Amino acid sequence: MIRAANPSPRQLLRSPVLFLAFGFGAGLAPRAPGTAGTLAAIPLYLWFSSYGAGVYLALLLAVCVAGVWICGRAAQRLGVHDHSGIVWDEFAGFLVTMSVAPPGWLWILAGFALFRLFDIWKPWPISWADRKLKGGTGIMLDDVIAGVFAALLLYLVSVAVK
Repeated sequence: MIRAANPSPRQLLRSPVLFLAFGFGAGLAPRAPGTAGTLAAIPLYLWFSSYGAGVYLALLLAVCVAGVWICGRAAQRLGVHDHSGIVWDEFAGFLVTMSVAPPGWLWILAGFALFRLFDIWKPWPISWADRKLKGGTGIMLDDVIAGVFAALLLYLVSVAVK
């Protein structure tokens, strides 16, 4: 078990679980690792969205299901529940947000801003999930719910501007 504030880059490279949980290293950002993790999710979104809606949703489901295990295992290894450097949940939440977004950089920026807003603000039931649920499920679910809230708002905006 690693009981450090942050694992070293060497420790990340030696542990596939920590490497994924820390968003390929984005979670090592000294300030705002959640924001860094969400930024690191943008290339993943672009890659996933290039395959069409059906494949995107299948990959999104895989990210979320795997994320429960990845985040839970990383938290165990670090000895800290929901360590700030664990950003796989931000990847999942941003990908949920973008599941309804029209194509284009304006929508990516809007999705980024809305997801970060809900992830930081944590209105109910996001705050409930953040406080009450433990393990990988708890780490993942508050961000997935924040992604759903952001997706709903993003969808409403996209319909309104058509």
